[in-house]
Amino acid sequence: QVQLVESGGGLVQAGGSLRLSCATSGRAFTSYAMGWFRQAPGKAREFVAAISWSGGSTAYADSVKGRFTISRDNAKNTYLRMDSLKPEDTAVYYCAAAESRSIVVRMYEYGYWGQGTQVTVSS
Repeated sequence: QVQLVESGGGLVQAGGSLRLSCATSGRAFTSYAMGWFRQAPGKAREFVAAISWSGGSTAYADSVKGRFTISRDNAKNTYLRMDSLKPEDTAVYYCAAAESRSIVVRMYEYGYWGQGTQVTVSS
C-alpha cells in the first residue's frame, strides 16, 4: 500500500512559478513510477508529467513541455516544478504512483492517488 500527499499549490500570477511536492509513504518508493495529473473545473483529468522508477526517464504533455519539470529523490518525494505559468494551468494537481519500473503515461495504469492540491494562475 502506498499513501501520497501533495503540497505546494497556491495562487500565483501568470508568468510565475510554483513547485509541487508529493510525499510518499508505505511500500518501497523506488518500485513505483510516478506521475502528475491535473483536472480543471468542468474538464476531464489529464496527464501532465511522468517519471520512471529510476528517475532516468521523463515524459510531458505537449501543453507543459519546456515549462514544467518532474523530478524525484531518494527520500520518497516527487516534485513538479512549474515555470511560466499560464491561466490555463489552473487546476487541481494530483500525484499518482504506478507499480512499474518503466515510465507510465496512461491514467488507468496508476493505482494510487493523492488528494490533490489546487493551483490557481491569475491573469
